[in-house]
Amino acid sequence: MADDAEPLLSRQDGAVLTLTLNRPQALNSFNGALHDALMSALKAAAGDAGVRCVVITGAGRGFCAGQDLSDPAAAPDLTPGAAPKDIGNLIEARYKPLAMLIHQFPVPVIAAVNGVAAGAGANFALNCDIVLAAKSASFIQAFSKIGLIPDCGGSWLLPRPVGRANAMALALLGDKCSAEEAQRIGLIWRCVDDAALQDEAQALAQRLAAMPSKALAETRRAFDKADHMDLGTALSMEGEAQRRLGMSHDYIEGVSAFFAKRAPTFKDR
Repeated sequence: MADDAEPLLSRQDGAVLTLTLNRPQALNSFNGALHDALMSALKAAAGDAGVRCVVITGAGRGFCAGQDLSDPAAAPDLTPGAAPKDIGNLIEARYKPLAMLIHQFPVPVIAAVNGVAAGAGANFALNCDIVLAAKSASFIQAFSKIGLIPDCGGSWLLPRPVGRANAMALALLGDKCSAEEAQRIGLIWRCVDDAALQDEAQALAQRLAAMPSKALAETRRAFDKADHMDLGTALSMEGEAQRRLGMSHDYIEGVSAFFAKRAPTFKDR
């Protein structure tokens, strides 16, 4: 693929938007152009009532190899005596907004991990609501190998599903974690045969797109908030969420459909 090709491909099938990271010559690693294209597409999708689920995948043999270290925003000046690069600015300007946008997204986001997901690419996938991976895919916390810590939310995302012991081993050693092992330890939801990945992801997305989007997004928020609450506070938080959702079209539609023994048509977002 030529360097001037579109860094992100977009396809919509009904209410499902599929975004494909399209820098296969660099294993879809992030540079400024890919970051900008992805943020622009996600912001547009967040404001589009016709989009009810987003699938993110990668072109070629990789999902995302993390930050492109040759990108000027990350590449250190190797000249003796040169000032060090402040890559904290890169985190604040690009990775933090990306992670926060996904965590605040109005509809579910699926990562269809088709190959290696390394560094920020691994944690970018983990930011998504559901991670589906090909059996040949792998997850690598490669940061320690270049003297850094897990970013793109990795310090928050890793210990939550797999516990501190597994998270520390993944982060400190930087070893490859196969998709099957990632499923076994609870890092991802499921791995499937390579040939079935995209079909499985699309079927899952179509299923989610037909569900009540507002309730799904509220479920994500509730899980995130409850981690920092005692049971009583969590119960009160649930009551506030149910109060809001119970006044929505989708609750009335869901109950009406239940009693009428018909399929519901959800519209809220």
